[in-house]
Amino acid sequence: MADVCFQMKGTAVTAVVMDLYDYSCAAFFQQLKEKIDSAPQFFNASPLVLNLSQYNGVLQPDQLIQVVASCRELGLQPMACKAVADDLLSTVRQLGMASLPASNTRATEIQAEPVSHIQQAEFRPSMVITKPVRSGQQIYAEGSDLILMAAVSEGAEVLADGHIHVYGPLRGRALAGVKGDTDARIFCRQMEAELVSIAGYFILNDTLREQCWKQPAHAFLEGESIQVAAI
Repeated sequence: MADVCFQMKGTAVTAVVMDLYDYSCAAFFQQLKEKIDSAPQFFNASPLVLNLSQYNGVLQPDQLIQVVASCRELGLQPMACKAVADDLLSTVRQLGMASLPASNTRATEIQAEPVSHIQQAEFRPSMVITKPVRSGQQIYAEGSDLILMAAVSEGAEVLADGHIHVYGPLRGRALAGVKGDTDARIFCRQMEAELVSIAGYFILNDTLREQCWKQPAHAFLEGESIQVAAI
């Protein structure tokens, strides 16, 4: 019998979702460049899902091709389109991308697993990191909370399925509830993050600078919007 060449398994993948509202070639490219320049390390080579469900009007095939080309030119990796109209399906395939349904799969998954959320509320283990997390490092607390006893440097990334506690400056990227836990929170003694994300929703440094900057703060999800408040 031949040796097994591969194994396939389901997993949670962090991807940026772009809700496309309108398209103008020059305006789109400039706005996207400005957004990427605000957090280049986060967006560099990031997988991207284009959500077309909120597009104002009818997106033409050549426009979709231009959108994808601009994203790739600026370092993103478009991998799928969501809510694709029938007349765009062949274009999506030609671009080497997948077509995803318009439904909110995150909400479906949360409703389908009420027992797991009850169990998490009763007990969730924690991963404790005592050393600083340096630029370029990534730490992921799978199935647990993440407790960091020192600083998270700019360019570092910390992820957890549960909450994230940073007992020092948070200058890098923090992603809590990465498998869809909308109750997850991020706590830090000094908010200077490049990005904070909860259950796939995120805000960037430019927004954070207007909310509790360099202060003890916590981030939490309210509806589909991340809120940041002092602690």
